[in-house]
Amino acid sequence: MTAFRLSRDHSTDMLDSIRALRARILFDHGRRPAFARPDGGHADDQDLDFGAWHFIARRTPTGPPLGYIRLSTPDTGDLFQSRAYLGPARYEDLLRAEDLATTEVFEHSRLVVEHRARKLGLGLYLNGLAIAAARHLGAKAMIGTSGTKDGQDLFHERFGFRAVPGTRRYVERYTEDVVIMFHRVADGAGRHRDLVDRLHLEFPVIAVAGTVLTPAELSSGRAKPEALAGTSGPAPDGGVWQPELFEPVRTGDVDALTDLLGSGFVREIHDTVDAQLTELIRSREPSCTDPDEIQRRKREQLDGLATWEYGTWVYYPWSQRLVHVLPREEFRLVRTDRNRGKIERPEQRRLLDKRIGVIGLSVGNSAAITFALEGIGGAYRLADFDEFSLSNLNRLRAGVHHVGVNKAVICARQMSEIDPYLDIEIFTGGLTEDTIPDFFAGPMDLLVEECDTPWVKIAAREYARELRIPVVMDCNDRGMLDIERFDHEPDRPLLHGRLGDVKSVELLDLSPAVKRDLILAMVDEHRISPQLAASFDQIGRTLSSWPQLASGVALGGALTGEAARRILLGQPCASGRFYTDLELQLGPERNTAVVAR
Repeated sequence: MTAFRLSRDHSTDMLDSIRALRARILFDHGRRPAFARPDGGHADDQDLDFGAWHFIARRTPTGPPLGYIRLSTPDTGDLFQSRAYLGPARYEDLLRAEDLATTEVFEHSRLVVEHRARKLGLGLYLNGLAIAAARHLGAKAMIGTSGTKDGQDLFHERFGFRAVPGTRRYVERYTEDVVIMFHRVADGAGRHRDLVDRLHLEFPVIAVAGTVLTPAELSSGRAKPEALAGTSGPAPDGGVWQPELFEPVRTGDVDALTDLLGSGFVREIHDTVDAQLTELIRSREPSCTDPDEIQRRKREQLDGLATWEYGTWVYYPWSQRLVHVLPREEFRLVRTDRNRGKIERPEQRRLLDKRIGVIGLSVGNSAAITFALEGIGGAYRLADFDEFSLSNLNRLRAGVHHVGVNKAVICARQMSEIDPYLDIEIFTGGLTEDTIPDFFAGPMDLLVEECDTPWVKIAAREYARELRIPVVMDCNDRGMLDIERFDHEPDRPLLHGRLGDVKSVELLDLSPAVKRDLILAMVDEHRISPQLAASFDQIGRTLSSWPQLASGVALGGALTGEAARRILLGQPCASGRFYTDLELQLGPERNTAVVAR
């Protein structure tokens, strides 16, 4: 995808090439002869091109241009096609009736896709991108003319547009009836809301990376390597973290799935439901090993449905994978089958009813992933303002392609890839005085607190104590685990009273030195490891921050998982501070092996 805004300074050759690309598709093998030139070429000359955004789509980065759309801003509102179609007076009457100023309305036009590429769904992508770009640029509404012969007006309706009554009439130039379509941005994008939401976040990256192409590039599709110099930052995934779920037993979901498959956004399809059904039968009755009996029971389970219709198709936008899985309850039964013997099915169901909050997604990432793997919690709120950095790769399970992505986004994606049915809400701005009430709004059964900010640590515990929510915290040093059972002890002092009766309001603005002293007091500087104690004086001098290791973070996930499971199932788990020091655990005095001599 190439996106750029065209000015009058750009070369005539380049503009002619854009217009020729557009006009050739509009000509449509003679259907619209007005777009043909006497010399056999094609032209679509409009002053509206200047000052407009232009989007060119390709199937592959180096492929030929296959589709196009234009987005005009209010700067050229006097030239809008819709204004010319209606006449200035009627156009302005329409905006007044909608309580809109001309400076708030954008126009999209000239949506064209090569015939051979229409099955790829490029029209969906281009139209969605134009709407998303208009939203990003501040539009309150969009307007445009639409043909009706091929159902283009109905296509726009699926994006939340509506035909303006009394505006349909035959236009000779287009050899068909044309109607004015109108859309309020605040009303959403109809059936394609999720697509537009994603593209709204991607548009700035596309626009920064986009460059004006030369005529040769428009014809050959080979972009200059220099275009790469305009890119920076993380991949343009826009912070998307929620999977899209399609259940074929719903007619509307089949239509939406069909649109998705035609959009060109699906890079990989993974369907192992037949094997999952086999696992389901074996999970329910491990003694059933006869292949014919298993097949019979699978047919019973399908109950007349084709295999593709059964269960859920899950689309992960960030990886463009479409995955077929069992229905929710059956999926979870199979996925946690190996937990049995340690966590029985009634306990599994109880755990999945729980709602868990996690603040701080470094050590907290390990906790959240462990919880998702074990089936601890069915709904989550995740909070972290920080973006994943290269130095985080020493301890967090992620990849280099995650650098620059918010940590809450990464964690939510990872959890959704384990269980797409999880209910996850994220707070990518972390917790502040403005957002912390929302984080604690609604029921919460457990809080995992793993942030580095003293104010958040205390403020979160103030809310937890008031709401009687138990808190667990791992400190990633000597396996230190804090448990505060505010559900049983609503008057318990915060952090076991190590900071006295301090209030969060007193911790809003702290100097680095005061923050350091508070953290040391919280963790008990006399009990931390010698390595961590020595590092504090070196932070900012020879160390960029305090040391943390992947093994310690993994241990933190295990410890918080064990505590969470006990708390949520009502098993013994008292308030306190506990150490699982691996250095001591691996000491020679703990060796229990007996060597025969």
